[in-house]
Amino acid sequence: MSTPVDTTTDIRAFRIDIADEQIDDLRRRIAATRWPSKELVADRTQGVQLATTKELARYWTEDYDFGRIEARLNALPQFTTEIDGVNIHFIHVRSPHDDAMPLIMTHGWPGSVIELLDTVGPLTDPTTHGGVAEDAFHLVVPSMPGYGLSNEPTDLGWDVGRVAQAWAELMRRLGYTRYVAQGGDVGAAVTDVMGRQAPEGLLGIHLNVLVRVLGVPLRTESDEERAAQAQLDTFSASGSGYFLEMATRPQTIGYALLDSPVALAAWMLDHDTDGYYKIAGAFVDGKPTGNLTRDNILDNITLYWLAGTGASAARSYWEDYSPQAPNLNGQALAAVAASGQAPPEVSVPVGFTTFPGEVWASPRSWVEQSYPSLTYFNKVDRGGHFAAWEEPELFSEEVRAAFRSLRA
Repeated sequence: MSTPVDTTTDIRAFRIDIADEQIDDLRRRIAATRWPSKELVADRTQGVQLATTKELARYWTEDYDFGRIEARLNALPQFTTEIDGVNIHFIHVRSPHDDAMPLIMTHGWPGSVIELLDTVGPLTDPTTHGGVAEDAFHLVVPSMPGYGLSNEPTDLGWDVGRVAQAWAELMRRLGYTRYVAQGGDVGAAVTDVMGRQAPEGLLGIHLNVLVRVLGVPLRTESDEERAAQAQLDTFSASGSGYFLEMATRPQTIGYALLDSPVALAAWMLDHDTDGYYKIAGAFVDGKPTGNLTRDNILDNITLYWLAGTGASAARSYWEDYSPQAPNLNGQALAAVAASGQAPPEVSVPVGFTTFPGEVWASPRSWVEQSYPSLTYFNKVDRGGHFAAWEEPELFSEEVRAAFRSLRA
């Protein structure tokens, strides 16, 4: 589905090309879906609701413009480069402002570079979005290995630590000797590890989800802390089904994700309660929340389908959380947890933004516990787990604010 247009250098220009046959096959598979009966409850406690999935499938085949992905991605400078045996796809947009700060930003699951596209303008050219030139970034947005348009790894060991090392190499290859990093969801785990690895040139990191909370004793003295703990308990008890499946049996779910577009869509929607109801509202009620529109959501799902990355993206969870995974975040992580040893501290300045609809809305005390080098914290009034996607302008302003002190 994609064709490199230049193979003469280590970094190659790239454009996505989607064949009509791929779209025809997608429509045929959606039409052939064997639908389950309606759930027996009035909410999402049994999973993604039938009305949501049917309306998504209808819109996908009847109203969705399949040319959107090519147009949106090919409007930006895209490249590929091989790092540690894997061909990595990335978007690289240089700011029109020469003194811009280089920033590498990492998506998560069930996201892709699609969820970050609407932040490109505000971050690279803030003067056209109500900001100032001094806040501009040269922006690098890579696709995680096994996600989107990056190739999937063919060997074990691609945990977030290895991805973090690959990102440091990517920035070195691009000639950036001083840069910052940002991430949410899995991207937050990658960015967290970058902060702990402290590669040469990394000035600081910004996160919008606290990733080191499971199995960690956290303060529950204030109402805010107790509310966050309740959210975390709910996730562990009834919201982590997708997480456990991908962390333990990614190959099993992979068969459905590669064979059925509707199964893929339902799996990707079943992430968190706040995000699910916002997405369901966009399809069933025609009321999108921020930029979580039907078209934007389907851009992301369609990219997963056409690239065939359902199984390979799921395997990234196995690499990081399965005791059988042969790397620091798998087998060795269990040993570290059992020994009571703490991971290396983040030595660079840390910025953090809590969005109210996050799976657990982390209070400042929790963030300070994880990151003693915290230099920026803010709790905003809107946005959820997919903050960059849902509220790109607000998200971009938080990124700008987090790194202002590092620009001197």
